[in-house]
Amino acid sequence: MIVRPAQHWFKMLFVWNGSVLQSIIPQLAVVGVFSVLAVATHGVIFGEKIPLSATTFTLFGFILAIFLVFRNNASFARFTEGRQLWGNAMVAARTITSQALSYLPLGAQERLADQLIAFTYALKHQLRGSDPSADLTRLLGVEQAQALQPACYKPVMILNQIRQQLAAASGSEFTRLMFDTQLNELEKCVGGCERILGTPIPFAYSVLLHRSVYGYCLLLPFGLVDSTEFLTPLMCLFISYTLIALEAIASEVGDPFGMAPNALPLDAIVRTTERSVLELCGRALPPDTAPASDWQLT
Repeated sequence: MIVRPAQHWFKMLFVWNGSVLQSIIPQLAVVGVFSVLAVATHGVIFGEKIPLSATTFTLFGFILAIFLVFRNNASFARFTEGRQLWGNAMVAARTITSQALSYLPLGAQERLADQLIAFTYALKHQLRGSDPSADLTRLLGVEQAQALQPACYKPVMILNQIRQQLAAASGSEFTRLMFDTQLNELEKCVGGCERILGTPIPFAYSVLLHRSVYGYCLLLPFGLVDSTEFLTPLMCLFISYTLIALEAIASEVGDPFGMAPNALPLDAIVRTTERSVLELCGRALPPDTAPASDWQLT
C-alpha cells in the first residue's frame, strides 16, 4: 500500500498512482469504442434498433449497485479485520518488550526484542509469499535464520522459541502467565491473518459481479444514445469508470496483505513496530517509512 501525505482536494482530482484508473484504462477504452459506435449508428446494429431505454438501465443499475455495495462491504471487512489483527500484534509486541525490560535479566532483553521484530517480518513475508531470509538474518543472525529456513510457519516457530526462552528466564509462575497472555495475542494474530488469506471471497460472487458490470457498461451506450446523443461517450465513460473502478477496488481491498496500492501498508506497520520496540530498549532506530513524495504524478 502507498503511504500518502494529506493533499488538497483539487490535487485529489488528478491522482494517478494509487488509484485504480491506470489498471482499468483498457476496459474504459472498450466502453468508449462501444459508445462511439452507438452514436455513429444511432443505436442500430445489423439494421435493427436495439430496444433499450434509460428506464431499463435505471432498474438494473439499482440492482447492480446493491450487489456492488455487498461486494465492497465484504472486501472492506477483510481489510479492517486485517488491520485490527496487525494493530493487536503491535500492542502485544510493545507490551512484551516493556514487561521484559521490567522482569527479565539484561542479557535476555535485547534478544527478545530482536525476536519480536523478526516475528513481525516473518509474518509479513509469509502473508505475501516472499523470502524473509534477509530480514531474519539481519535480526537473528545467520545461524538462527538458517535454522528457521526449512520451517513452513516461521512466525509460529519464532513465537515457540520466545516462549521457551521466557519460561527459562522468568522466575515465577505469575510472570510466565503474564508473558503467555501476550504471546497468545500474537498467535491469534497469526491465525487470524492465515484465515483471511486462506478464505477468499467465493469465486462465484466475483464472476457474477464481473459479468454484470461489464454487460451493463457495454449495453449502456445503446440505452442512452437517444437521450444524450453526442454526449453518450462522455456519460458512459463516467458511469463505467465508477462501476469498474468499484469492482477493481473491491478486488484490491479484498486481498489486504498483497502488494496492491490499496492493500494494507504492511511495510510501514512492521517498521513502526520495529522502531517502537527498539525505542523501548533504548537502541538506535531505523528510518521511518516516509509518505511517497511523487504519488500525484507517477
